[in-house]
Amino acid sequence: MMSLIYSSFMGSPFVPIKSEEIKAIYNRIKLKDNDIIIDLGCGDGRFIHWAAKNHNIHGYGFDINPLLINYAKFGSKRQKINNTFFQVKNIFDCDISQANYIYFFLLPSLIEKMKLKLEKETKKDCVIISHGFPVLNWEKYLIDKITHKPFPTYYYKR
Repeated sequence: MMSLIYSSFMGSPFVPIKSEEIKAIYNRIKLKDNDIIIDLGCGDGRFIHWAAKNHNIHGYGFDINPLLINYAKFGSKRQKINNTFFQVKNIFDCDISQANYIYFFLLPSLIEKMKLKLEKETKKDCVIISHGFPVLNWEKYLIDKITHKPFPTYYYKR
């Protein structure tokens, strides 16, 4: 249905992540009750939905595409998931200060722009998960990596 939807503002495509990849990503972290997970550029919300269905977490997804946000909200209702919140919002304007985990699947140019926000606003021990592309010059924060194809996943802890 929605294989590739471009956001005119950010120039970033929506590329849905496969459920096997979502499971592999979550298998590398130990979610605890009431953890806060933020998905920046959440698309249809599938990354947050998986965690919310399988764990007692609070999931927040932000995207500037209202069509995708409506689809994410519909997915929460359809799956009877109550611990999610999706909002049409520029990812650079989101409050990320309380997150235990931040996930994104962004183009390298957006990751580079997002890096300063992540450095300034994340709390101690927040795990930042970048799917697809590394955060440049963050090798000292790298704690894990999954090399699945076509896109690897990088885990950072600041």
